[in-house]
Amino acid sequence: MTVGAELGQSSLWRDSGGSGVRRRVRVPDVNVISSASTAGKADRPLVARIGEHLSRAFDYVIASSSLVANDPVLDVRDFPWTAGLRDNWAAIREEAIRLARPAGALPGGATIEHTLARCPHTAVAVARIPGLHSASFSTLAPGAHIPERRGATKGLITCHLGLIIPRDGDVRMRVHDRTVRWAEGETLVFDDTYRHEVWNDTNGTRVVLLIRFERPLRNPGKWIADMVLRVARRSDPARLS
Repeated sequence: MTVGAELGQSSLWRDSGGSGVRRRVRVPDVNVISSASTAGKADRPLVARIGEHLSRAFDYVIASSSLVANDPVLDVRDFPWTAGLRDNWAAIREEAIRLARPAGALPGGATIEHTLARCPHTAVAVARIPGLHSASFSTLAPGAHIPERRGATKGLITCHLGLIIPRDGDVRMRVHDRTVRWAEGETLVFDDTYRHEVWNDTNGTRVVLLIRFERPLRNPGKWIADMVLRVARRSDPARLS
C-alpha cells in the first residue's frame, strides 16, 4: 500500500469508536486504531488458530533475518530518514489541523491526487521513507483506551511522529515491558508484534503521523515477509493498515 492509497480516503477524519476502543468521550478521530478481537482463543475457528501458528513461525524467520534490532522499541538512529520527519513536523502538523477543520474536510470521492495536494509537506516527507507501506494521520480521543493487541506481521515496523500531545494528564503506550510517551516533533519507532496497549488519560486529543514501513531484512526473512504481505493484501488489506 502506498501513501497515496492511505491518504486518499474520502475523509481522513472519522470517529474512532470501533468495538475495541473503550473511552469516556467521543470526538472526531482519524484512521481507526482497532483492537484485536476479545473472543477467547478456544472459540476461534481451527483455520484461524492454524493461521496464527503459521504467522508466529513466519515471524521467527523474519526476526532471525532482521538487519535491525528485534526490540519492542527501536532506536530512531537506526532509521536516519526519521530526521526528515522531525525537521518538518510543524508543517506536517499544520496540514493535519487543516484537514480536521470542517472547512477543510475532503469531499466524498476525493481523489488521491486531491488529498496529497492538501498535504504537500506530508507527501514529500513520507515519499522519502524506504520501504513505505502506509502513512496516515491518527488520533486518540480524550479518555480513550485501546486494549492490548498484537500487530499482523513482523515484516512491518511502525513509526509515530508526535504532532499534538496533550499535557494535562498522561497519554502513553505500553509495548511489551516498555512504557513510552509521545513528544511533539519527536519520532517513536516500535515493533507492534509485541503486545501493546494505549491510554489517553487527558482532556485533549493526541494526534500523530502513523507510518508503517518494511523491516530491513536479508533472506530468507525477506522472501517470507514479501509473501506474507502479498497474501495479506489480497485477503484482508485492513489488517495491515
